[in-house]
Amino acid sequence: MNKYYTLSRHDWEKSLANLINQFVIYAPVYYGEQQDYELIGESDIPHIVYNRPKPATPLKTFFLPVEENVMSTKAPPKQRIIMGVPSCDLAAANIQDEMYLNRDFADPVYKRNRDASILVGTDCHTIEEHCHCTTYGIKPYPEFNHDLTLSLMDETIYLYTHSEKGNSLIQAMEKFTHFHEPTENEIQALLDKRKEVEELLNHNNQGLPDYRKTGELVQHSGREIWKKYSQTCVSCGACATICPTCTCFLLMERPGFEKVRHLDACQYPGFEKVAAGEDPLRPLHKRFYNRYMCKYVWKPQKFDSIACTGCGRCIEACIGSINKNELFLELANT
Repeated sequence: MNKYYTLSRHDWEKSLANLINQFVIYAPVYYGEQQDYELIGESDIPHIVYNRPKPATPLKTFFLPVEENVMSTKAPPKQRIIMGVPSCDLAAANIQDEMYLNRDFADPVYKRNRDASILVGTDCHTIEEHCHCTTYGIKPYPEFNHDLTLSLMDETIYLYTHSEKGNSLIQAMEKFTHFHEPTENEIQALLDKRKEVEELLNHNNQGLPDYRKTGELVQHSGREIWKKYSQTCVSCGACATICPTCTCFLLMERPGFEKVRHLDACQYPGFEKVAAGEDPLRPLHKRFYNRYMCKYVWKPQKFDSIACTGCGRCIEACIGSINKNELFLELANT
């Protein structure tokens, strides 16, 4: 049953200290000005970040590690709790699940990693410069693909269950803590905060085309704009590897009957190189254009889910300071 629960931050942290004995817990912590997931020990609990958007690492890395032997059938010894997952990453799980679970053959390694995870989604109470999830129809708070929603307001933790996994986690915590039921005013304060952040995102991204319109603009664009914006691209592949929806990989064989799946990126030179050295994407601007055709044109033709959730990580990770939103605004205004 979907239900709200509250407890003080102090009691929540005491509960986490107990849960460490039963689960492997990951949560975002700060590294300078950045936050990223960390394996949580008891001393890390006070440093967990709440309700801030976007850990540097996308959620997909827990299900599709950068490198993984897909012949390994060893199940994890404990379930893991992944806390602080933003809505943009939860929405990105839609296309990952479509690709790896909902086709003719489910990927057993992906499924194992997915099933072993309890996802604690988080409301974003602030935004970052390049966040634009609402432009693509995604709210700045969890709506699906998670087990619990967590919000911290005025030193009170608010939890809302979304699945049987979430209910089971609450039951596990009830052994060593006491929950309260929030008042209508407290729930309304949470909803008001959501509305405030949503309005701020809409205001900051005025003029940015939505997902469908972006696909049309990309598909009917000329070559020159792709040459212009790809001039500073260094083919590092950061935009693809940090993207929560990108799924390309290489499968490499190693001694001992290891088959290692390794994340690949369409911006790497030789990504489409075939026999006799032919490479249709050898020119840099073609590789660059190919990435956006994949995200906004080809993926929507093959999948029900969108292939960009507006997290903005690709902009922040780009060594060449390429801002895809500036590109799309230029396309929309020409």
